[in-house]
Amino acid sequence: MENNNGKENKLNIELPEEVAEGVYSNLALLTHSSSEFVCDFVQMMPGMPKAKVRSRVIMTPENAKRLLNALQDNIRKYEESLGNINSGNSDLPPINFGTPPTEA
Repeated sequence: MENNNGKENKLNIELPEEVAEGVYSNLALLTHSSSEFVCDFVQMMPGMPKAKVRSRVIMTPENAKRLLNALQDNIRKYEESLGNINSGNSDLPPINFGTPPTEA
């Protein structure tokens, strides 16, 4: 990261062990209000009538846009080195399928 003086800042990020393990998600539900974006990461299992939200991330619109740009950049780099990602799974609902807006 570079600051306004052109010098590089170092950011020390702690990754607790229980967070480092991660959670599996095969569906994301996205919604927003005027002040925040909410991303629910859901795990759907075959034959199970109920899906479970495994993690929720709430962020500002500015940070949501930064995430979008970072994802686009990483997907571009992935596909350049490993080939196109097939996104044609029509068995899953779209990422945002009618979830109500979040109240701030």
